[in-house]
Amino acid sequence: MKHYLQFSDFTAEEYDYLLSRAALIKKKFKNYEKHHTLTDRTLAMIFEKASTRTRVSFEAGMYQLGGSVVHLTTGDSQLGRSEPIEDSARVISRMTDLVMIRTFGQEKIERFAAHSRVPVINGLTNEFHPCQILADIFTFIEHRGSIAGKVVAWVGDGNNMANTWLQAADLLGFTVHVSTPSGYEVDEKLAFGGKTPRPGCYKVFQDPLEACKGADLVTTDVWTSMGYEAENEIRMKAFADWCVDQEMMQAAKPDAVFMHCLPAHRGEEVTAEVIDGPQSVVWDEAENRMHVQKALMEYLLLGKLAD
Repeated sequence: MKHYLQFSDFTAEEYDYLLSRAALIKKKFKNYEKHHTLTDRTLAMIFEKASTRTRVSFEAGMYQLGGSVVHLTTGDSQLGRSEPIEDSARVISRMTDLVMIRTFGQEKIERFAAHSRVPVINGLTNEFHPCQILADIFTFIEHRGSIAGKVVAWVGDGNNMANTWLQAADLLGFTVHVSTPSGYEVDEKLAFGGKTPRPGCYKVFQDPLEACKGADLVTTDVWTSMGYEAENEIRMKAFADWCVDQEMMQAAKPDAVFMHCLPAHRGEEVTAEVIDGPQSVVWDEAENRMHVQKALMEYLLLGKLAD
């Protein structure tokens, strides 16, 4: 049994399979072909952080695979408050086949997984967002081919998305140019779990425009992630120069694409001209969460399939 708690949990070979499998699943979806590999399987979704894309993509995806879904929110399940996380894991994993958790601290999901009898998926924590980066890489491959050897410019907060991009770069052989305001840098120890990353997998730039030079992909996230709302006013000032605009996109390669995990705040972390412009692939990126997560759920429950 495997869990998917951060991007580094899988090998490059496993990602090759998942990405090709996601392409097959998406093709069948577009052709209205049934793909019921998880008939009679049940996914439990536990949300301590609210969600739109995560809920819709997992729930619709599981139904499209022939399975069913149990949806739990903070109103019905508060991990570690009314009951120890370990006990919740023991109970829920006896009644379902797969658990997806979207919560605050990574420590919560790791404790749950340690006592679960079924695979656990990280739908987002403060530290990591592996399903989103899996979708982003799949989207890049769809539009531009292999991401190996390419440059991804990360402009903004050194948050869960940035941490996960670094893990992906280390594993899949591309480079991330990271530019964050002072005080909001990526924590390398957290991102790589104390391990030494592959040389050259990321470079740090003080100037976001410099980070975008020569990039194949420019990406960002909101300046104030969920759970950090109290810092919003301070962050608005600190991040003022980290808005992805047309000048940054022009510094990137001519065929560079723009991504954003959404929701987006036009005029803050990205201009409307960029996110609604011809280089933006954010809507494909959003849809692809569903397709890569279908491949992921299928793999965790059934392993590699030939058809």
